[in-house]
Amino acid sequence: MEHTEAKQAMKELTMMLIYLSRFCEREKFAEAKHFYAWKGYDFDVLNGLDDEDLIRQGSRRSKSVYLTETGKEYAQSLLEKYGIDDWK
Repeated sequence: MEHTEAKQAMKELTMMLIYLSRFCEREKFAEAKHFYAWKGYDFDVLNGLDDEDLIRQGSRRSKSVYLTETGKEYAQSLLEKYGIDDWK
């Protein structure tokens, strides 16, 4: 297995946790297209993910983040990379 630098690991792990802990507001989960997650993660990592348009924080005072389509695809590729199953 290849080694990952700590900074990259923080980014990848945070993105996977955001994705796996996602929720939707008014839609059934299986049919939802718009997902959010609580933002209890390192602010520097969140800011970096926002800068890369993987998430949107909206107001910095907001307690949740929005997963962009690019962010969902990136998180799904990370789950595949690490052999983690998505929710069914």
